[in-house]
Amino acid sequence: MKSPKTLLIAFALALMPAAAGATVSPANSVPAEAAPQETAAPLPQPGQATEGSIDTQPAAEKPGDNPAADGALPGYTPMKPTPGIGMPESQELNFQEQFSDNGKYAKNINTYVLLPLCIIISLVVLALLAWVIVRYRRGANQEPSRTTHNTLVEVIWTLVPALILVGIAIPSIDLLAKQYDPAPKDAVTIKATGYQWYWGYSYPDNGGFEVISNMLPEDQAKARGEPYLLAVDNRMVVPAGVPLRIQTTGADVIHSFAVPSLWFKLDAVPGRLNEKELTITKPGVYYGQCSELCGARHGFMPITVEALPMPQFEAWVRAQGGTMPGDETDQPTTEAADALPEEGGVSTSNPAALQQEAGQPGAATNVAE
Repeated sequence: MKSPKTLLIAFALALMPAAAGATVSPANSVPAEAAPQETAAPLPQPGQATEGSIDTQPAAEKPGDNPAADGALPGYTPMKPTPGIGMPESQELNFQEQFSDNGKYAKNINTYVLLPLCIIISLVVLALLAWVIVRYRRGANQEPSRTTHNTLVEVIWTLVPALILVGIAIPSIDLLAKQYDPAPKDAVTIKATGYQWYWGYSYPDNGGFEVISNMLPEDQAKARGEPYLLAVDNRMVVPAGVPLRIQTTGADVIHSFAVPSLWFKLDAVPGRLNEKELTITKPGVYYGQCSELCGARHGFMPITVEALPMPQFEAWVRAQGGTMPGDETDQPTTEAADALPEEGGVSTSNPAALQQEAGQPGAATNVAE
């Protein structure tokens, strides 16, 4: 049995926490009225950025960037695409119909040079194979031939392939040279910038504005009558029948700007500005895609080029807030220049005042009269 002294010590230790709490609590007790009240921060309104917040909304979906659901602007209505024109077709075996001079040239090379050669060579090889199988079968040749070489045959199978390759190389090299002809000085410049995962189109010759282009959801693409995975909210609008200077660059990784029906493909490399000339021969809507693997959403980075007649292109540029060359005049008009006084306070529009300033006799005569 424990002694009374031990019990007293245990009882005192048990009471110590309660005594300590009673001692501290008065010091921490502050009247509710005297405690400073923190003012609650106002809740951000929809679309309002707060300090330190990150805007995760896509650039093309910000309010004001897409004023109409169908992409229409004052003086501009998006052109409707033509089925089978500027877009891929199901079970298509040949190239798409071409709407640039280089594209037509390339398609002609394929149609009238490469395909006939492939068919002829395949038939000749098949005929030779069949002839050898029948002519030199075991039943018809009990004793195998001991021929070691044939000079004529060797010359033929060396010269004929060489001539075929030269015949293919001449138009092919010509096509390569045509694709990299420099654009003329009066060409319209459009700069395509690849982002993950959308495109931006800027117009340096028209005020430098930029149009951001994102892929449309399936329901919106169908509502516009455009193919899903190829339709975008804001198109790259260009004039038809006019030389274009297409420049490409990448903002993050390597992309590639490719439109098959225009025979156009140009890589967009970060830190580098690539350039090619393009002339679209007919107004219309032409679809393409990024053709360089660029990340998780590479397959959702379409391109839509809309070629318009020049008057409609000018209207679209002005609707975007841009300008056309010649819209601004840096020099004042003749009337305004005449109204400005010369240094010394003499107006150039008053010949008598000029004569007085110069001290000519005619001025004194006029004053005397």
